[in-house]
Formats: sequence, structure tokens, C-alpha cells
Amino acid sequence: MAQELIFWPMIVMALLTFVPLAMMPVKRIRSAVRGDTTPDDYRFGESARVPTDVALPNRNYMNTLEVPLLFHVLLIALYATHRVDIAFVSLAWAYVLLRSLHSFIHLTYNRVTHRVVPFAASNFVLITMWLLFALSLFRFGHQGIG
Repeated sequence: MAQELIFWPMIVMALLTFVPLAMMPVKRIRSAVRGDTTPDDYRFGESARVPTDVALPNRNYMNTLEVPLLFHVLLIALYATHRVDIAFVSLAWAYVLLRSLHSFIHLTYNRVTHRVVPFAASNFVLITMWLLFALSLFRFGHQGIG
């Protein structure tokens, strides 16, 4: 299998990160124009005065940078160790799909009971990927190579 295939889920995950990043200045400028916020409301992050609809893209942006960091690191490790296979590529796409669904719910109607399912499932997929990667290293390390 072409090892480079593992980079496509990474690219889509990066694009998913850019969506709330692009939304933030738009929401903040609109809020300032309406007089709901001032630049000082963002001096140390976001003050309590920042309306929920303005704060939401920032929170989603942070979500796309927290646990997904482990996803990006793992995919690079898979590529570097030549362990990319159909199982890892499929799991990577499942992770991206679940995170995309989570972000869509979060950035639209934001019902917590709906977005917790894809969020939890994505974490399960990522943990599974890390365990499979560790197992593949363990097996390789015990083959007597060298």
C-alpha cells in the first residue's frame, strides 16, 4: 500500500481545523460592529461578555487542536515506520468523519447529547489506532531483527 495515503486524512483534519479558525474573526468583527464586544473582551482569551455564538468557533478551534494532535502524531509515526495499511487508513478516515460530524453539530445547533456520540466514538477510534500501533511495534521488536 502507498504509505502516502495516510496523509489525506491528515489534510482533511487540517482543513477541518481551518473552518472555525476562519469563522472566528468574522464572528468577532460582527460582534464588535453590533457593539456586543470590544477588543478588550479578547485580551486574555474571551471575557464573560462574549456571546455564545461568538465564543463557539474559538472553542471548536481549540477542540480541533487538542486530542487531534495525537492523531497527527500517530499518522506521521505510521508513515515513518512504514506501518500504513488499509486498516490504519480506514480507521484514520473514520476518525476524520467522526470529528467532522462533531464539529458540524458543535458549530450549528450544538446539542451536547448529539455531539458527545461522535466525540466519544472518535476518541475510541484514536485509542484503538494507538493500541494497534503499539502492538505492531511490540511484535516487530520481538522478531529478533538485527
